[in-house]
Amino acid sequence: MWFLLIVLALVILYLVYEYRLRRPDQIVLYEMHGKIGLRKGRFYARHFSLVLPRAVHSSEINVDAAAKGNLDIKVRLALSVALSAENIETLIKVGGWNKTAVAAAASELETVVQSFVREFTEKFEIEELSSEKIYSYLDEKIRISKQRFGLEVISVAVMSVDIVDTKIAEAIRQQESARILEQTEELSQKGRIAAAKWKFQADEQVALLENQLELKRFELKKAEVEKEAEISRKRVEEELKRKNMQLEYERQELELLKANPELLILTPQAARLAEASQALRNAKTVVSLSSKDMSLGSELAGALQNFLQNSLTTSTRKSKEK
Repeated sequence: MWFLLIVLALVILYLVYEYRLRRPDQIVLYEMHGKIGLRKGRFYARHFSLVLPRAVHSSEINVDAAAKGNLDIKVRLALSVALSAENIETLIKVGGWNKTAVAAAASELETVVQSFVREFTEKFEIEELSSEKIYSYLDEKIRISKQRFGLEVISVAVMSVDIVDTKIAEAIRQQESARILEQTEELSQKGRIAAAKWKFQADEQVALLENQLELKRFELKKAEVEKEAEISRKRVEEELKRKNMQLEYERQELELLKANPELLILTPQAARLAEASQALRNAKTVVSLSSKDMSLGSELAGALQNFLQNSLTTSTRKSKEK
């Protein structure tokens, strides 16, 4: 009985000592028959397993490189990697069967990255190098990390590219400053030219619109003058028609008086004569037939004179007979 209790206690102590609970940020590996496997359970035996962290491993790389012409430069890089679960065997081959496998593989990758940077910088003049160019080259080359090192590159950044020789660095800074000033001046002059060109086009457009406005006003004025001329012409035509009708009326009246002389007594001239004779019975009445009153023409005047002469003669004769 006591023996079984002791054995059970020893087993429990062994289990407590040997087995561990796997954390979510860990990956647990085991080796069997020369192959590496992945434990998926929550508990694992620590002496028969390898625990690797899933955390990101970050490092800063200082590369002593040289540009064309053997001009020394320093390139500072920031590299972040993590293990690739799909290439665990490659990771173990590079980093070994230990907890620092990720760091060891990352160190090997850093060495390769340094060689990439040196290989790239040697192809260019020192003033042609830039962070963007080095990053583009590394981003293309570093894709082989999964297959060769069992790592997944999270990010790579070129922090700076510095020239070791201060005199050359100062000369390049001055050259770059002069280039920027030249570009600024060029852009300023282009801006002035563009502004002058736009002003010229705007003035030309305004002049064209003003000319079109004047032509439009002239056309409207011309149409107004033509309309007034048409109205005046119609007025003259109407006046001519009215005068022609007046003349026709007077002609017909003259013909009527010529055909019937006795109607002359009804004319305005005869009415004036009658009024004068009534006012002055014993006076001689002189009726002046001016050209204004004799608007019916010389023939009507002659007929009126003959009629009056005959009337006066007849009246005198009758008075003597009485």
